[in-house]
Amino acid sequence: MNINPVAFTIFGLEVKWYGILIALGVLLAILTTESMAKKKSYKNGLYKDIANDVSLFAVIIGVLGARLYYVAFEWEYYSQHLDEIFAIRNGGLAIYGGIIAGGLTIYVFTRVKKIKFWTLTDCIAPGLALAQSIGRWGNYINGEAHGGVTDVPWAILVNGERVHPTFFYESFVNFLIFIFLYFYLSKRQKFEGQLTSFYFIVYGIARFFIEGMRTDSLYIGDFRVSQLVSLAIVVFGLAIRFVSKSRQKNK
Repeated sequence: MNINPVAFTIFGLEVKWYGILIALGVLLAILTTESMAKKKSYKNGLYKDIANDVSLFAVIIGVLGARLYYVAFEWEYYSQHLDEIFAIRNGGLAIYGGIIAGGLTIYVFTRVKKIKFWTLTDCIAPGLALAQSIGRWGNYINGEAHGGVTDVPWAILVNGERVHPTFFYESFVNFLIFIFLYFYLSKRQKFEGQLTSFYFIVYGIARFFIEGMRTDSLYIGDFRVSQLVSLAIVVFGLAIRFVSKSRQKNK
């Protein structure tokens, strides 16, 4: 694998594929969220252009959260390279940090706008999965987020070794989640929070196993941080499903 991470240079500034793919993912996520809100006929407080409004806050704070999450678990390095803390063009975004920070931002947004939280997150979930699917290819270009040595036919070459393309495994799972949520489940939704819970449960399970193959995991002691968070995400998704279904039955 030998891909130039720099797409082009403008006025002396290098524009990297990583940033381009993240920007593309964000754009498509916004468009998908707006489409989902339209599918719901802008009910439960949703309104036209809500995706643009919430993205103004959630995207910026989400990216910041993703970066700070990564930096926090790599502090031994960044404490000696403070000037690189916000150099996100070089890679180093932890999606779980983005989901947590973005989720809290969305919660505050819904409280201020008097919108049902799970209604909005159901609109966001398909686009989030799509954005992750696209963004993972930035990891491929940067030569990061890959797995250990393997002899599977679809292995990629990194530093002269054939390794698991774990970036692709996650990209593929996320794309399938997007397809299922947007084209199937959204038309058969039975309760608020159903799409959100499905995203958390399926992504959490998939990420748990994919993370076990990666060679660049963040650790707390002997435990991979993302695997611990993945389990918490699955439990959270199951809780959303249980509580939301119970509320629906009691109406």
